[in-house]
Amino acid sequence: MTEITGKIVLITGANRGIGRALLEEALQRGAQQVYAGTRGSFTHPDKRVTPLLLDITDEAQTQQAAQAVPALDILINNAGVALPDDLTDPAVLERHLTVNLFGYHRVTQAFLPLLTRSRGAIVNNLSTASLVPLTVVPAYSVSKAAAFSLTQSQRILLADQGVRVHAVFTGPTDTDMNRGFDIPKTPPESVARAIFDGVENQEEDIFPDPMSQTLAPGWRNSPAKAQEREHAAAERS
Repeated sequence: MTEITGKIVLITGANRGIGRALLEEALQRGAQQVYAGTRGSFTHPDKRVTPLLLDITDEAQTQQAAQAVPALDILINNAGVALPDDLTDPAVLERHLTVNLFGYHRVTQAFLPLLTRSRGAIVNNLSTASLVPLTVVPAYSVSKAAAFSLTQSQRILLADQGVRVHAVFTGPTDTDMNRGFDIPKTPPESVARAIFDGVENQEEDIFPDPMSQTLAPGWRNSPAKAQEREHAAAERS
């Protein structure tokens, strides 16, 4: 078990949606301190919350944020972008990759020394689109699939440093990002609880809502997941 009680947590995109729900859930579970990474100003009444100016696409700002955090147990890469497109405009694809792939990598690298020191955890909030692309947001799907591959690679490469890496396959959630879609959606508070449950139970792959859970058995028992475990074992040997 990895208890959240007493831990120092950093959440990117913490001002709304799943990020805000994760912040509140971390406080509910007794986190010692929560750094709320946002691109703009942010305030919170709980003194355990420390606002952190953090645009994950800005290298200089990311490094400044890392210097402002003396210790860290759990990094949650949550900030993201999802724009409708049809893959005809390369700039839209590049924007998604800049935020959803390179942003995750940039933040992780900046805070990795702290996580190595604490033998902590990285939580990458991905999407079911990592496994099954959504035709209304194909650039988003591409970027999340790439971020999943990044997550798997991080998991293998950082294991010997004692850093756990979790992939979160979030399905449709009732946030601003999904407001225009007329589909069943899970409340972000429920998703946040399931994410932290998965972290506490040290689940590599977390399926935090009813829709994503329909994919869980197929993925966990798949030849691809078995091969991932084989690659991890080979890296450790």
